[in-house]
Amino acid sequence: MSLAARDQRVIWHPYTQMQTAPAPLPVVRGAGAWLYLEDGTAILDAISSWWTNLHGHAHPHIAARVHEQLQTLEHVIFAGFTHEPAVALAEGLLQILPANQGKVFYSDNGSTAVEVALKMALQYHHNLGQPRPKILAFRDSYHGDTFGAMSVSSRGAFTAPFTALLFDVTYIDVPVPGREADVLAQAEAALAAGDIAAFIYEPLLLGTAGMVTYEPAVLDQLMRLCRAHGTLCIADEVLTGFGRTGRLFASHYLQEQPDMVCLSKGLTGGTMALGVTTCSKGVYNAFLSADRSRTLFHGHSYTANPIACAAGLASLELLLADACQEGIQHIAQRHSQTAAAFEQLPGVRSCRTLGTMLAVELAVPGEGTSYFSGLRDQFYNLALRRGVLLRPLGNIVYALPPYCITDDELDRVYAVLHELRELVLETVPLA
Repeated sequence: MSLAARDQRVIWHPYTQMQTAPAPLPVVRGAGAWLYLEDGTAILDAISSWWTNLHGHAHPHIAARVHEQLQTLEHVIFAGFTHEPAVALAEGLLQILPANQGKVFYSDNGSTAVEVALKMALQYHHNLGQPRPKILAFRDSYHGDTFGAMSVSSRGAFTAPFTALLFDVTYIDVPVPGREADVLAQAEAALAAGDIAAFIYEPLLLGTAGMVTYEPAVLDQLMRLCRAHGTLCIADEVLTGFGRTGRLFASHYLQEQPDMVCLSKGLTGGTMALGVTTCSKGVYNAFLSADRSRTLFHGHSYTANPIACAAGLASLELLLADACQEGIQHIAQRHSQTAAAFEQLPGVRSCRTLGTMLAVELAVPGEGTSYFSGLRDQFYNLALRRGVLLRPLGNIVYALPPYCITDDELDRVYAVLHELRELVLETVPLA
């Protein structure tokens, strides 16, 4: 029996309607930017396997570090114990994060990193004797699939079955160019009530919203407003961290510094699950007390897993090397050149780039822009037939490749984007 057939007998896949979904593609190995199927088919991973894979699949440096760690310590309870990989990774992260970050709290993934930050923010005000029950967030944001993370994300089809159980959130619009003044006014009105504990945001790039970008200046202004009203700022850098926006963190484009930062995805170079929430010393100090009830009561069985931390350290070493930083800038340059050319073509509504992200918004009217659009499935399947993995967000097709991708491989991705544009021209009459 094939791997795909065995899978269909026992597995329930994420974000998948199992009754209508085709058989999953059976991956047997990965190398560099490529995935290899059971039948030998090669697929170029142009989305870094859900934005996680920074340096290429099965990277030997990370594999060697993981192997070495497995011979020494696979796991230990992290309450009352510590180990070298966790301490070294925390030290390394604090050296490159915004300068005000002082402490590292480990968890399991991006959603739990957000949950930790939300609990930190709410309990911070509680510990100060000034409880604040609300969170401020962008209307089209996404922060994860656990209940707190869903609560601060955009409400829609994905969260509809759980609406009655999600906590109340105050939303403001995304400050895209031309809307900055309106959004600042919305934020000022929301913050004036004095009951908002924290503002959580995806800095400069909202991924699942359609790779929507906005400018650092307006985020600085929003953060200054929060500071003036005693509201903490949480930077969700799960997507934007580790070079994705062209700098090590999107927060490095800003003058203001966040009170907390959420990290995952690229944290281990796509090797295995690990989450991190960092915070300023001011936040941390609000939990220090002889009163044990002021403790942050949060933890996971696999908190600071040594193997995951070893993978994170190895990925960080690769990321900070000159070759990787040059690769990031080269991808960004290629994306910018491609976007400038695409914007002049029929069938293209707009293009956006930020660091290693390129998004092409195809001119599809009406329901074609929906995540549930059949045209989106056509885009996905056509790309696969050309040997490229893309996951379009409705009519928005994006590339977010691993940093090891070559010029020839980028050209292959761009060629598929051209073919998708031509499909739109054939399918959708232009006005």
